[in-house]
Amino acid sequence: MKQSRNIALILAGGTGKRMNATMPKQFMEIDGETVVLHTMRAFQQHPLIHEIYIVCMTQWHDFVRHEAKKGGIDKLRGIIPAGESCVTSALNGIQHLLDNIEEEPGTIVLIHDAVRPLITQDIISRNIAVCLTHGNAITALQSHEAYLMTDDGISSDRFMPRESLMRAQTPHTFPLATLRRMMQLIKERDIRDSQSIFTLAVELGLAPLYIAVGDIRNFKITVHSDILVYRALKSLEE
Repeated sequence: MKQSRNIALILAGGTGKRMNATMPKQFMEIDGETVVLHTMRAFQQHPLIHEIYIVCMTQWHDFVRHEAKKGGIDKLRGIIPAGESCVTSALNGIQHLLDNIEEEPGTIVLIHDAVRPLITQDIISRNIAVCLTHGNAITALQSHEAYLMTDDGISSDRFMPRESLMRAQTPHTFPLATLRRMMQLIKERDIRDSQSIFTLAVELGLAPLYIAVGDIRNFKITVHSDILVYRALKSLEE
């Protein structure tokens, strides 16, 4: 694998409304460790990750610094203010990198949800390898289920065959040069938001996107029942 400068941009800007908790889920302590620290540690431990940046709400910056120091996360290079949505937070992070780091040939950025703390070392490796080979990498899993399509959430008369569906996870990985082009196109077209960075890339005509195979463990903590799954899977790591 050729050498590259690999940056992890971790999005921790969510407010946790669906969890109905007293604090955002990425900052919750579960079995003695915060979710965001667990996520940072996955990238800290990977030998091909050189730098880590966190995007979160301003009032949580000191908390993240404390967690990073406590957990020995010495690859942390900066904490960036979050936006109003996941995508605007990612764009804030991308712009910060463009404005503040020296852009070297081969610099790639892995954009990852902080609330996917069980990302594996293999997923990180595959994202880097696929991006270096094809020019981007989107973590995804082949669907094992068929999907009903509905307009009202009550009934359906349509379906989508599972063979053509893949379930996207994160990281979404792009060369920094591609992200620079993406930011230029966003400004030219006055795009304000999108569902995710990879859907934004498609909207901007930056497809095809290439799949880096994910893992069922790399799920997103969203509701209370997910905490039980996280605890069970985390215990298997120890």
